[in-house]
Amino acid sequence: MFADNITVSTDLEPGISVDFVSRINANINELQQLLGVTEMVPMNAGTTVKMYEMSQVNTPDQVGEGEEIALTEIKRELVNTIELGLNKYRKQTTAEAIQKVGQNLAINETDDKLISGIQKDIKKAFYELLATGTGTASGDGLQAALASAWAEVVKFYEDEDATPIYFVSPEDLAEYLGNAQISMQTAFGMSYVENFIGLGTVIVSPSLEKGTLIATAQENLNGVYVPATSGDVAQSFGLTSDATGLVGMTHTPVTSNASIETLILSGVVFFPEYIDGVIVASVGN
Repeated sequence: MFADNITVSTDLEPGISVDFVSRINANINELQQLLGVTEMVPMNAGTTVKMYEMSQVNTPDQVGEGEEIALTEIKRELVNTIELGLNKYRKQTTAEAIQKVGQNLAINETDDKLISGIQKDIKKAFYELLATGTGTASGDGLQAALASAWAEVVKFYEDEDATPIYFVSPEDLAEYLGNAQISMQTAFGMSYVENFIGLGTVIVSPSLEKGTLIATAQENLNGVYVPATSGDVAQSFGLTSDATGLVGMTHTPVTSNASIETLILSGVVFFPEYIDGVIVASVGN
């Protein structure tokens, strides 16, 4: 005979984990679409992601009919590398919390907070990489700075069908909104405006300081991840994921301290491929 109302691992898996993993991955897919990243590329943990700078070394003179054409040298230099690894997150929901409000509510509330932290980490890492951009621009006020950054993006990608995208601080956008009315949307916890003053999508980033604007082309942005549905780690910890495999999650009863432990593993990274194709602009007063 078994006692009634005992929560075991089979009760927790896969129901709760599937629900939360689907929500996390859906949010990441929202960010992917917003940034214009067409495909998330799966890679093994430990793989090195590389960022480059492109430059033209020389500009040969034009030659006459029948003369040998000099070579134009293009240099592609490695400027930064990122080792793709697993980010690990763990928290516990106590028996007292479960007793007070019920299993699902107690676990869901704390899992929501954990997920929020994961999203912040993904965005923070992305903005830190964008901030290393070597392109420059400036303008007096947000609109002028955007126009200047747009011009630099167009010049850098002059031979490509590039789609500009911008990242601005809430303070700079607030000053602009004092004299204008725009419609904002939200994805992955970020506010954005499509086709802002006809120049492209503008994303509001609290990570940026007032007076700083970053611009690049969507085609310069990439996304990679460590699959959470395959490999020894996923099997060893019994991770649950959806078809995308972007994030893995599991819930486990811990008898030593009477709690339910949540474990999430994530290896999602968004990054610009060409650092000189990222324009860091100054927004003047």
